[in-house]
Amino acid sequence: MKRRCYSKVTRRTFLGAAGAGLVAPLLLSPRARGANERITLGVIGAGSRGTQVMMDGFIGERDVQVVAVCDVQETRREKAAELVNGYYENQDCVACNDFRELLAREDIDAVVITAPDHWHGVMATHAAAAAKDMYCEKPLGVCVRDNRVIRDAVRKHDVVFQTGTQQRSGRNFRHACEIALSGYLGSVHTIEVAAPGPSFTPRYDGPLDAQPVPQGLDWELYVGPAPMTPYNPGRLEWPDWYLISDYCAGFIVNWGVHHLDIAAWGCPTLLSHPFEVQCEADYRSEGFTDNINGWRAEYVYPDGLRLLYSDTDNPYEQGVRFRGDDGWVHVSRKDIKAEPASLLDIAPQEPRLHVSDHHARDFIQSVKNRCDPVSPVESGYKAAALGFVADIAARLKRPLRWDPDGETVSDDTEATVMLARPIRAPWTLG
Repeated sequence: MKRRCYSKVTRRTFLGAAGAGLVAPLLLSPRARGANERITLGVIGAGSRGTQVMMDGFIGERDVQVVAVCDVQETRREKAAELVNGYYENQDCVACNDFRELLAREDIDAVVITAPDHWHGVMATHAAAAAKDMYCEKPLGVCVRDNRVIRDAVRKHDVVFQTGTQQRSGRNFRHACEIALSGYLGSVHTIEVAAPGPSFTPRYDGPLDAQPVPQGLDWELYVGPAPMTPYNPGRLEWPDWYLISDYCAGFIVNWGVHHLDIAAWGCPTLLSHPFEVQCEADYRSEGFTDNINGWRAEYVYPDGLRLLYSDTDNPYEQGVRFRGDDGWVHVSRKDIKAEPASLLDIAPQEPRLHVSDHHARDFIQSVKNRCDPVSPVESGYKAAALGFVADIAARLKRPLRWDPDGETVSDDTEATVMLARPIRAPWTLG
């Protein structure tokens, strides 16, 4: 995919105006001033993942200043603000409850979105409309529609968007994809992908009835665009909410998008050509949980290419394996291996893929350069679509045909409806 760069002037480009549309002198926005200026950052979602991304990815970067954190739980946002202030040795970090307050701040250039998945569509589209660049955790939402509208909003408003598929910033993953693209495997005919399933037991094992909302929690704002339900800690506990379809599409998408994205990075045909998919799966049913447990999916393309996708060891080894007529290469977070092993000693003569060794740093540099980062919004959308469509096929217990041009399933009204989810009023996709 050709890297896109931006030249659009945003509302923050001009800091003052006088007379009949005259601006003197011309003042550039913070995000357009150059490599020595700090990018101001807000963090939306200050739980364990949000704090990890903020502390490990951004706060130590010399040209980044975290100025605000947001979370619906008071203890979380106050703790995150304390960490920020402790790092900078000041008291300037703002802690807010409502993400709209953070987006309205003119002094914030970019945001990190690490709220639960059901919020991504609303938050990201509103952030794009507010001209904020974004680093957004994967997947981009809880349905195909969420992902699509985020992509459209990002392109409409010309903001930089990094999907949190950080494996693209790992050397082994890039190396495996370059081998697959280079032709050294011969014609790639099969790609095997396996991702972790939810092997854990839900942490919450208490009563399932309605309970009083704890002080310091904005339950209405936590539920947001999802169906309203009475408060119960089993709906808030992590990682339990990964297993609840109101808030997450489940491991087949939420975790699996990491490896599906790598499969598509090394074989773009997976995203650009139509396919038929069939999927067998079982689903959780403890407490509030109703998301996928284990799965086996097969995608077949018109030219005979096959994508085989399962949870780990059911039957495929965790990671991504590209199989060609002349060999294979397999990559995971643990290692990279190939047959013949000599394939790993071959380096393409020219860099084929965007080189990133630090996902957050790559995003910051892209904000400065006004170019797409290593995981642009399209990659996040399309890789997640592979998982969403397989999940729908499993739930309907029949094969589905995906049309990448129309971005829908063909000749199946019931499945088409399932590509979107209702959004609870008054929330809307921006």
